[in-house]
Amino acid sequence: MNTQFATAMRRASQQMRAQNLAEATRLIQEALNGRPRVDNVENDATPRREELLSSVAREDVASAAGGADRLARMRAPLGDPLCALRQDQMNPDAFAGLPGMASSGLQTRAPSIPHGARFETRSFSCAAGSRSYKLYVPASAAVRPRGLVIMLHGCTQNSNDFALGTGMNEVAEARGFAVAYPGQTRSDNPSSCWNWFEPKDQRRGAGEPAILAGLTQEIVAEFGIDPAQVFIAGLSAGGAMAAVMAETYPELYAAVGVHSGLPTNAAKDVVSAFATMRGDPKATHPKRGGRRAVRAIVFQGSADKTVHPSNAERIMDAATPDAATVFTRKVAGLSGRRGATITVVSDPAGETVAERWLVDDAGHAWSGGRAGGTYVDPNGPDASAEMMRFFLRETLRS
Repeated sequence: MNTQFATAMRRASQQMRAQNLAEATRLIQEALNGRPRVDNVENDATPRREELLSSVAREDVASAAGGADRLARMRAPLGDPLCALRQDQMNPDAFAGLPGMASSGLQTRAPSIPHGARFETRSFSCAAGSRSYKLYVPASAAVRPRGLVIMLHGCTQNSNDFALGTGMNEVAEARGFAVAYPGQTRSDNPSSCWNWFEPKDQRRGAGEPAILAGLTQEIVAEFGIDPAQVFIAGLSAGGAMAAVMAETYPELYAAVGVHSGLPTNAAKDVVSAFATMRGDPKATHPKRGGRRAVRAIVFQGSADKTVHPSNAERIMDAATPDAATVFTRKVAGLSGRRGATITVVSDPAGETVAERWLVDDAGHAWSGGRAGGTYVDPNGPDASAEMMRFFLRETLRS
């Protein structure tokens, strides 16, 4: 197994500690350009270079092998890795340390559905590209669903897996809602991550935002769904992309649910994405513009080692208006279930505009998820049910 990239980064870190900036720069440049000059023997315990890079992608960051333009961006911001190495913030083995799903563990079977409901495989295409998606049409409102939720999966997941693990179809059935599960392609991201950190995928009218917006509009038009009852949510990279969609198409979504995700405009490449995920205090802080932010509910595990909990705070900051009222309360876990600290933000008119659930000791997984799906925590509060409650402006239960 090729260990050259990992070894080169270790040596660069050592040179930074020894104040040999020129040598560290040379090592990083050669490593990023695919030609590190190292002589260590191969070791099966050390990941290959592509594994080091794609392990970031497995959680929330795309591999640099996705195209020449991405490789150029990986090679360009040399100052950022140097700065991180100088401050001992960039462990050469850190990319390999992020938890990821083994491919053999990915759940691909579709969830069971009630009689009269449909779970269809569809596709959408536009000038920006195309994506396949699964659409759940509830038996309780087969002709005209009451509303629509767009659900964006995390890295290494797929539409069936995410539907099974979140149990959102069950929640939607009880409310008469349709649910769409767009699927990321491996050709657009080797680890099936939504490209929330790519500049072209953070803008209105371009890239993945344009595709997801068009997909949403097509479903709304086909079923005559009330535009005021359209919502979007996601996990991890999907949560980050859901936040991007709320930012770029605020007229399409009445509220957004972000589970273990990242704030918008917090990254511009792989390096800054990794820094944001780790909660680097020097990472970009998104700023709320003058317009009203889309209502947001945020779920985050307090023990998440993949996406630092400070990212949930940043998302809340962006959704909090001036002169807001903030209320926090603790919900104890009962019968072996996890408790949570709930923060509720209300605007001056008394409307709840943001809600955060910080789940006690939870990791990087969908809270209250169903067994059988990946990245689920069955012992946490039911994120799917609480998101739907928030979307429909129902009062938080005591």
